[in-house]
Amino acid sequence: MDYRRLGKSGLRVSEFSFGSWVTFARQVDLRPAKELLTAAYDAGINFFDNAEGYEAGKSELVMGQAIQELGWSRDSYIVSSKVFWGGEKPTQRGLSAKHVTEACHAALKRLRVDHLDLYFCHRPDIDTPIEETVRAMHNLIVQGKVLYWGTSEWSGQQITEAHLVARRDGLTPPTMEQPQYNLFERDKVEHDYLPIYDTYGLGTTIWSPLASGLLTGKYNDGIPQDSRAALPGYEWLRDIIAGPKGRQRVEQVKALARIADGAGLPIHHLALLWCLANPRVSTVILGASRLEQLQDNLKALDHKAKLTPDVMAAIEDVVQNKPEAPQRF
Repeated sequence: MDYRRLGKSGLRVSEFSFGSWVTFARQVDLRPAKELLTAAYDAGINFFDNAEGYEAGKSELVMGQAIQELGWSRDSYIVSSKVFWGGEKPTQRGLSAKHVTEACHAALKRLRVDHLDLYFCHRPDIDTPIEETVRAMHNLIVQGKVLYWGTSEWSGQQITEAHLVARRDGLTPPTMEQPQYNLFERDKVEHDYLPIYDTYGLGTTIWSPLASGLLTGKYNDGIPQDSRAALPGYEWLRDIIAGPKGRQRVEQVKALARIADGAGLPIHHLALLWCLANPRVSTVILGASRLEQLQDNLKALDHKAKLTPDVMAAIEDVVQNKPEAPQRF
């Protein structure tokens, strides 16, 4: 396992990290969670991602209990939470100072830690002034309850505004962003954030590197009953896969699989390594409901050399979605 700095911070995160979205407390209970966490930790993964919105906090309960029972030293791993979707009442949602603060306290209890290493704003909140959210995060950092804070699926403009507010008022700016990034979703990482990587030292902890499983090839012949897209509450994913865009992407997946086969890789390894090939990516978050699934994904790290310039060019010929570079006039 290699490690990369999280933006301009001194924190070093494993190139692959492990997240609990969809799996913990839904597909995975305590015992398999401990097996998955152990396999990840033993492989060198040091960042474990979570959120208050994952199974209404139950995902954090499972992860917190599992890590405590495994007895890991607190200085050997990084754990995160995210704030936005804490409940149905107005005070349980969004990025007000009240919810940001109380959601942090609740996550600390669920995860059984005395501080969060990373704390993300899970989405932008257009109904709360950014100044209020930045100050709430700063206060948590001053109190020692959070070490680094960041954003998820914010625009480059919103991240810039948060930095300008922090600079103006002497507050702590965001360190990282958690965007979706994969062969089909590239615009934020490769275009929108370009002006702010070097300006603010932005790190990225990217999610859905396999496009919710599409880039594994599992949906090439329809939707398997044991897949994520078959779960209640994931009708949106079924609609994407079954719709015109999904059908087009399935055909692209089949073409990408041929490229991967020629390079001596399974397609999901190709997709994971493609994400890692971007130096702006600090870590790629893996998800798994089965131990063998996680172990297989980790094996991708043994084959970085197979993503040659020719393979990368062949990938671009298939997806044809590379964002345009900024123009000089």
